Amino acid sequence: MSDFAIFQTGGKQYRVQAGDIVKVEKLNAEGTVEFDQVLMIGDKIGTPLINGAKVIAQVIEQKRNDKILVFKKKRRQNYRRTKGHRQFVTVLKITEIKG
Repeated sequence: MSDFAIFQTGGKQYRVQAGDIVKVEKLNAEGTVEFDQVLMIGDKIGTPLINGAKVIAQVIEQKRNDKILVFKKKRRQNYRRTKGHRQFVTVLKITEIKG
């Protein structure tokens, strides 16, 4: 077992250890999920990926993230718009890192 791993999903990269709880972009999955796009495990760096490496996680829940307010303003034009957005996320618990 290594200390940590860096993997990518949904266009973002995440640094995780076994036992971590992570929010990632929405995945259509239940049960366990395997990520094979592993960029780094401990001090071992891929070029760009590590062959055969996997990060295994368990899906805890599917939910929506906290609201983000989008505020637009044009000065001296009396133009103000406020909108909100809540992104769908999947909450994962990292169970194992295979290198």
